[in-house]
Amino acid sequence: MSDLSLDPRAASFDLQHVVSELAAVRQRWRESQQRSTEPGGRELPSREALSDIVKGLRGALFPMRLGPSDLRQESEDFYVGHTLDSVLHGLLHQVRLELSYAARHDASHTEATVDAQALQIVRDFSHALPHIRELLDSDVTAAFEGDPAARSVDEVLLCYPGIEAMIHHRLAHRLYALGVPLLARLVAELAHAQTGIDIHPGATIGPGFFIDHGTGVVIGETAVIGQRVRVYQAVTLGAKSFPTDADGHPVKGLPRHPHVQDDVVIYAGATVLGRVTIGKGASIGGNVWVTHDVAPGAQVTQARSQRDETVALI
Repeated sequence: MSDLSLDPRAASFDLQHVVSELAAVRQRWRESQQRSTEPGGRELPSREALSDIVKGLRGALFPMRLGPSDLRQESEDFYVGHTLDSVLHGLLHQVRLELSYAARHDASHTEATVDAQALQIVRDFSHALPHIRELLDSDVTAAFEGDPAARSVDEVLLCYPGIEAMIHHRLAHRLYALGVPLLARLVAELAHAQTGIDIHPGATIGPGFFIDHGTGVVIGETAVIGQRVRVYQAVTLGAKSFPTDADGHPVKGLPRHPHVQDDVVIYAGATVLGRVTIGKGASIGGNVWVTHDVAPGAQVTQARSQRDETVALI
């Protein structure tokens, strides 16, 4: 029988040894990353702060649906203005952190230049918000019109994980384009954790995009998706191979993910790999593995995909 009456003050965990061992591990890591000296405090953006920022942006974009429950329409503009003022100042601080971190080994970047660049990025981001709202409206409409189970656009906005993922992606993609990829990736990972949908912020996605069900969808950094595209759960738009440099490390930034043209439907479990083109109006069946171009209007099923692969090997 365990002694539940043990005085907690009598317990010993040899913390000095644990602390010193952790310090040694950290030092080895920092030396391997050439970061043995980092003056000052924490220099990286905060995931928690970004979560609050995204929550505010969701409310500002859709105040009567994703804003506070007691908001009235006559106070809508005041709420949006007040929220954006707070959120954008918070975002400015996070942008400064990323830019300062990126510039810490570059003597040409002073605190003044970082501040000016950060301010311009946040201004450009704020000016993009009306267009982001228009894109999200098109995504909500596509989901409502494409799902017979949807009873209203409000249900789609409030309940569908694909829309939650796209709210995050539309925001993250703009941050990525404006030159703060770490912030963008953190925003994308917030959605990934909440919805199980993994969209890299670098992916370019046209209006009217509908992710049905959503769990397990993966869309890579250099994917390009046209208008009115619909994908189902467990779809992967990934890379087939990675060119390497002389040291065997992957070369970053090269186009390596699919280009999906307008009006394509990709059903559950399909995997499309490499810089292939899925032509306009094509349909990719469930559980198909595609590593070649698909003609416009074509229908690719599992049996046909296997036959095509066999022919290619002959």
